[in-house]
Amino acid sequence: MSQNKNTHDFDYDYFVIGAGSGGTRSARIAAGHGAKVGIAEGRHFGGTCVNIGCVPKKLLAYASDYGPAFEDAKGFGWSVDNIQFDWQKLIENKDKEINRLNGIYKTMLNNSGADVFTDNASFIDKHTLQVGDKTITADKILIATGGLPRKPSYDGAEHTIISDEAFYLDQKPDHIVIEGGGYIGVEFAHIFHGLGSKVTIIHRGDQVLRGFDEDVRTFLHDEMKKQNINIRLETNIKQVSKNSGTYTVETDTGESINCDLVFSAIGRVANTENLNLEAAGIETKDNGAIIVNDEFETSTPHIYAVGDVINRVELTPVALAEGHLLADKYFNNHQRIVSYDNIPTAVFSNPPIGTVGLAEHEARDKGFDIDIYKSDFKPMRHTLSGRDERSFMKLIVDKETDKILGAHMCGADAPEILQGIGIAVKAGVTKSQFDSTIGIHPTAAEEFVTMREPAKS
Repeated sequence: MSQNKNTHDFDYDYFVIGAGSGGTRSARIAAGHGAKVGIAEGRHFGGTCVNIGCVPKKLLAYASDYGPAFEDAKGFGWSVDNIQFDWQKLIENKDKEINRLNGIYKTMLNNSGADVFTDNASFIDKHTLQVGDKTITADKILIATGGLPRKPSYDGAEHTIISDEAFYLDQKPDHIVIEGGGYIGVEFAHIFHGLGSKVTIIHRGDQVLRGFDEDVRTFLHDEMKKQNINIRLETNIKQVSKNSGTYTVETDTGESINCDLVFSAIGRVANTENLNLEAAGIETKDNGAIIVNDEFETSTPHIYAVGDVINRVELTPVALAEGHLLADKYFNNHQRIVSYDNIPTAVFSNPPIGTVGLAEHEARDKGFDIDIYKSDFKPMRHTLSGRDERSFMKLIVDKETDKILGAHMCGADAPEILQGIGIAVKAGVTKSQFDSTIGIHPTAAEEFVTMREPAKS
């Protein structure tokens, strides 16, 4: 089909493949600007985040935090005997909430004026899509199909589960082996450990959470070990074998681990396999991620891609911003900006992590002359709970400008605290401005404005 075809000859001005965060936002905004919009989703409205990602994961993390909280309550005078946990009830309640959110996404799209297709879409040519049993043409097309968990390939890999399945287990495992020490691995370690499972992490790297600040990585590792989470570093799974109702994990260090469940969390890949991208001339990286320029154009200029499928910054709020930019640019003649600098992020481990800006190694690699400020302390709540848990904070400061290049925390409420600090860092806050800010007492957060002396390098 000719790319010179008049826009009015197409079925749609804009067709979006994938109704996750980025796709839904882009379709809704474009339709609101008056474009004729279609959107196709063959699985979950709301995408990974709402259905099998950050939202249900956070709900399960909340559930897991009640276990230690009941123990901590004793130190504050509460009698908390005969505590019981019902996994099926948790999953049932979680499913109700996810179904509610799923419906909201579909309703929002319908109310926006976009035509909604509950089918998968794939390319026939550069302007034509196969959507279920329909053939649809569009002037502009957005690919927002997200990512999928990477699956392992060793002997017995078919006996493992991935994160998609972890939200729908019939029962909680007594002992779970988690393959991978990235954010998904440590978050599910938090979930299952807090709910009473024995947890073993097997990670090929020399420390958990590759890419994060080294002090934060080490601090979290030490806190998890204190909780009796077993962490095997520089270790790989060689084989998984199934016994009668249990599994045996063989590692390349010669260890055999018997468990009830093996959960592989070794990263994610772009969800592009069934799109027939070749028919539209769309180029991808070796890992399957779609290649885009700064304007989110693929190698076929009127076809765009945003979110996890481009493997740039895989965060829901980033996909929202990218999708919004395209809708405003092409259907409202308004140029928005998506900045990838100083994006705050969190890991819902135990303790949780909040971070914004550069890690120490990144600042040094970029040539900054830096001062480092650190604080490691026992949170006030644990002076009575008796729990052996600490919090850690770190600031990275440019000596030349006094600007804070990075702020990092591992401790209770870290994600909530770092959102506010993220605004300050984005605005170019200096260490002297932190120092002149009056702290809120008594809180953990006030520690960020009371760190006076740099740590020795």
